[in-house]
Amino acid sequence: MNPGYAGRTELPDNLKALFRPMSMMIPDYALVAEVMLFSEGFEDSKVLSRKMVKLYKLASEQVSQQDHYDFGMRAVKSVLVMAGGLKRANPDLPEDVVLIRAMRDSNLPKFLVHDMELFQNIIADLFPGVHVPSQDYGELEQSIRAVLSQRGLQQPADFVTKVVQMYDTMCVRFGMMLVGPTGGGKTACYQTLQGALTRLRKDVNSTNEEYQVTHTYTFNPKCIKMGELYGEYNLLTNEWTDGLGSTIIRSAVADTTPDRKWVVFDGPVDAIWIENMNTVLDDNCTLCLPNGERIKLN
Repeated sequence: MNPGYAGRTELPDNLKALFRPMSMMIPDYALVAEVMLFSEGFEDSKVLSRKMVKLYKLASEQVSQQDHYDFGMRAVKSVLVMAGGLKRANPDLPEDVVLIRAMRDSNLPKFLVHDMELFQNIIADLFPGVHVPSQDYGELEQSIRAVLSQRGLQQPADFVTKVVQMYDTMCVRFGMMLVGPTGGGKTACYQTLQGALTRLRKDVNSTNEEYQVTHTYTFNPKCIKMGELYGEYNLLTNEWTDGLGSTIIRSAVADTTPDRKWVVFDGPVDAIWIENMNTVLDDNCTLCLPNGERIKLN
């Protein structure tokens, strides 16, 4: 029950009268960020949390308004988790460099070209004189170029960067969305990354455990009814029929090999079918079906 939100119905007045109104307040982002940075092992978390919140406030006010931009608590949390992972991986790096890299790596992939420059200028103003060393994606980048060459595709630097950014995003997010016009290279992007990761594990036999054989399960959620997507009860016999999406996700979860499984919903997003993915894309990582079954993704 979330009135005013796309895909939800407004509550009738006679039902509203049975409930008492209550007020909600916006959480103190700086305090939440400070506590989370402390828990991730940062020592200078008080100053860094204030700068981070200020960065998000300035960015939300100055960059262009796009549907896929998010500067809310969920975005803040994912940056903090990413910063913690980078801190543990690079304990010798200064803490402000680690935080800048986390904010940059998790935000730049979704920005438009003109907003990208603006965001980097805001970072430079808040962290004056801090030099962030560029990250080396040696074997991953080589594998991406090898896969593009093998498939007879061109290798523009921007496209390779976008594939690497997709890999970065997948390291910190459980689910993600590729947005762009028809023919913009969305499908080629994820297929190239899939081929590159599979090649690194199968052919190159990389020592990095993050690179695993990757399988994709692709279907269009708009070409079938909601009942066929997540499953439904037959109203006459009360018999449960499994849906296409739930069957694919269940089979992917049942496979215990270290191979990566990507379930690709290849089609336009609307509030109706994405609603059921809410619990999958938040911290629960659980698909809840209408028959009460809960499929925990790992």
